[in-house]
Amino acid sequence: MIYEFEGKTEREAIELAAQELGLDTSSFDVEIIENQSGGLFKKGKVRIRVHTKDAPRQAQRDAPEEKSEKQERHDVEPIPMDDFERKMVEWTKEVIEHMGYSSDVSVAFREPKKLGLRIDTESASILIGKKGRNIDALQLLANVYAGTLGHNDMKIVLDSENYRLRREEALVRIAYETAEEVRRSGRSVLLEPMNPFERRIIHTTLNDIIDIETKSEGEGLMKQVRVMLKGRK
Repeated sequence: MIYEFEGKTEREAIELAAQELGLDTSSFDVEIIENQSGGLFKKGKVRIRVHTKDAPRQAQRDAPEEKSEKQERHDVEPIPMDDFERKMVEWTKEVIEHMGYSSDVSVAFREPKKLGLRIDTESASILIGKKGRNIDALQLLANVYAGTLGHNDMKIVLDSENYRLRREEALVRIAYETAEEVRRSGRSVLLEPMNPFERRIIHTTLNDIIDIETKSEGEGLMKQVRVMLKGRK
């Protein structure tokens, strides 16, 4: 049986699924099909697809002709992967195996010009690496491979254990805390080197704060963001 549920976080969506289906969370598999990051001023949204072999207890109590309306609402057919998605999943899984780790790779979300892949592995902490450097490197290679398949315009996003969402939330906190530090001290603060995606989060978070401005400094891919009072260096 296949069902879909939505929550502000993955945990909330899974708990809702367990509650409505009357099943233990260990008795069904979860596929994340949409993951919209939340920030300080916007709520996140996670949509999951639940795969279970067990009939929900509510369905067992009801007669067949009295099937729960909630079950009918959530019961859907899975969206099959196209050839490109299948190749990306197989390539990612194979590369991780060459690294010496086992994993399950699935499609986490589909957006125009963007494909998210979810990596489930017992070695997630190693695969992610310090400050996400390993998974960022793997993601870069995945995008290069997508280009060889004729999809240069497609952005491939790799994630494991919701690292991307957790990292974005951490960067938003760092941005606001740094802005407060700059206000208190009157001096600019230079943050640690970050990749373009992470720098963009800092810039975007502080863009609308009237007395704070940011700029990137350095050369190459990993640059630093300087947070400062407007009109000062």
